[in-house]
Amino acid sequence: MIIVAYIILAFTALQFIVVLLNFVTRTSLAETGEKPDEAVSVLIPARNEENNIVNILNDLINQDYSNIEIIVFDDQSEDRTADIVSGFMLRDDRIKLIRSGGLPDGWLGKNHACHSLAKDAGGKYLLFLDADVRVKGNIINKAVSFAKRHDLALISIFPKQIIVSAGERATVPVMNYILLSLLPLILVRRSRYPSLAAANGQFMFFRADAYRSVEPHMIMKDKKVEDILTARHFKRRGLAIACLVGAEDISCRMYTGFRDAAEGFSKNVVEFFGNSFMAALMFWLITTLGFMPVLFFLPPAIFLAYAAIYALTRMFISAASRQNIFYNLLLIIPLQFSMGFFIYKAFINRFFRKYQWKGRSIS
Repeated sequence: MIIVAYIILAFTALQFIVVLLNFVTRTSLAETGEKPDEAVSVLIPARNEENNIVNILNDLINQDYSNIEIIVFDDQSEDRTADIVSGFMLRDDRIKLIRSGGLPDGWLGKNHACHSLAKDAGGKYLLFLDADVRVKGNIINKAVSFAKRHDLALISIFPKQIIVSAGERATVPVMNYILLSLLPLILVRRSRYPSLAAANGQFMFFRADAYRSVEPHMIMKDKKVEDILTARHFKRRGLAIACLVGAEDISCRMYTGFRDAAEGFSKNVVEFFGNSFMAALMFWLITTLGFMPVLFFLPPAIFLAYAAIYALTRMFISAASRQNIFYNLLLIIPLQFSMGFFIYKAFINRFFRKYQWKGRSIS
C-alpha cells in the first residue's frame, strides 16, 4: 500500500502541474485594435428555447461587429421559439429563421440542426452558439482576429458558468475540474496529437472553408459528443485548433439543478477519458479516496503536503474558470459525489441505451 500511496501522491502532483500550466498559459480573446470585416454567420440550433432565445439575439444584434448574419434553426420546438425569432426578424434583417422539416433517420437533433444551418450560411466564418449562452463585449471581432493571427480552423470556448442554485454548485464545476487537471490547453493549439484536443459545442467558431472540407456534423451525425470528436478529427486532418476557458465575454447557465446537470454531463463525461469507463472510474477513485492511503501509510508531513496540493489544485482551477473558490473548496465532497454519479449514470445509460435530451431519445 505504500507504493499505491506514492503513486497517488505523484498523480496528484502531476495534476497540480497541469493545472498550474493551464493557469499560467491561459489565453483569452484579447482586444488587439484590429478591425476585421470578414462576413460571419452566427448559427443557433434551437429546440424549445423560448426562455433563452431573446437574450442571445439581443446580445448578437448589439455586437459592434456588424458584418454578420444570424440564422436560427427551429428544431421542431413545442413552445414559442419560432414566433419570437420571427418577431426579431421584423426588427433586424440580418436575422433569419429555418424551420425543421423533421429529423432524418440516423441523425441526432443538434447535429442535424447545425449541418442544416451550415448549408444555408454564407459567411467566411461560421460561429455555432447554443441558445442558452450570453455574449457581450466584442467577442466576434476578437474571435476573427484570433483565428487570423494564429491561422486557426476552429476555436472553441468553455464559457464562464453562471452558477445559482445549490444543485448547480454541487455539479457544474466538475467538468472544468476534469478538463483543466488532465489536459494542458496550450497543447490543444501547439501539439499535433489528436488525443490532445478539447472543445465545447456551446461556442464553436470555424473557418468556413475548413468546415466545408470536413463537414464535421455530417461525419458526427449520430454522436452525442460531436464537439470533442470534431476537435480530434480536425487535428487528424492537420487543421489547427484552439480551446479556451473562462472567457469573460461569454457566459452560460447550463443547468438549473442537479437532475438536469446529471442528464447533461452523463452524455459526455466519459469522453474526457478517451471514452474509457475504466479510466474515468480510476480518476474518480484516486481524486475521491486517494487521501486514505496517503494518510494511513505515509508520514504526516507528506500527507499535509498532499492536502495542500489537492486544495491548491481546486483553487487554481476555480480561478482559471472564474468560479467561486470558496464554494468549490467547501463543496469538494458533494462535487466528488456528483462526478461519481455522472460516471455511473453514463454507464447505465450506455448499457440500457436510455439517453434523453430535450424530450428526445438520443440513443
